[in-house]
Amino acid sequence: MTPITFVTFRWKAPPGYRKTFPAETVNIHRRMIRRHYPHPHRYVHLTDDPKGITEPDIEVYELWKDLANVPNPYHGGPSCYRRLKLFAGNAGDWLGERICMMDLDCVVVRDLTPLLHVPDDFKIWQNPTAHWRTDRGFRSHVYNGGFWILKAGARREVWDDFNPALSPVETKNAGLFGSDQAWIAHRLGAEESVWTPADGVYSWRFHIMKQYGGRLPANARVVWFHGKPDPWARECLRVPWIAEHWR
Repeated sequence: MTPITFVTFRWKAPPGYRKTFPAETVNIHRRMIRRHYPHPHRYVHLTDDPKGITEPDIEVYELWKDLANVPNPYHGGPSCYRRLKLFAGNAGDWLGERICMMDLDCVVVRDLTPLLHVPDDFKIWQNPTAHWRTDRGFRSHVYNGGFWILKAGARREVWDDFNPALSPVETKNAGLFGSDQAWIAHRLGAEESVWTPADGVYSWRFHIMKQYGGRLPANARVVWFHGKPDPWARECLRVPWIAEHWR
């Protein structure tokens, strides 16, 4: 299998934003990947604040400015459009042939190999609230942009066709929520290969809490804490399986 480059992002959010990511979240995420992906790989972190990143095998790079000031069309605040540059045709020149983008607010609990050693050119986490919009014939909230794997250059239209002035408006008018994840769905459509709970990919809010009462399903591999709370929140660290794996 082609070696994978894991890519994570972290940038300073404006005061009062609902989530903050201390440097230690990067160190812990790196250790979780190291424990649960036993194959040769790289770990790249893109940030505007490298202080406090201490794991020795993290490749730290300055985060680019591209699309940094394009607001989220729903609330006008921070957006994740800058992550779209990973879809550029030349991304593989420095990241290699296989790129895995992961948000930091997750808990990895089991071997990631079955999720990542797949033949798909692109695979992404299906949004846990995905549903069909029958009035317009497409699925709203199709994907969650916090976890996907890509053969470098395979979906370059996601980057090439993005227009900072027009594309956010297009996605909002299409009924798609979010920034980068909405554009990915709008540009690629609703039929891309996805991970679901059947693969061991869960949402803390929508799966673990609502369906399992906080218990970890037997097939779980990674649990995502999109929104609130974060895995490093005090109430989450009281949960034994979170405290065991978030380290």
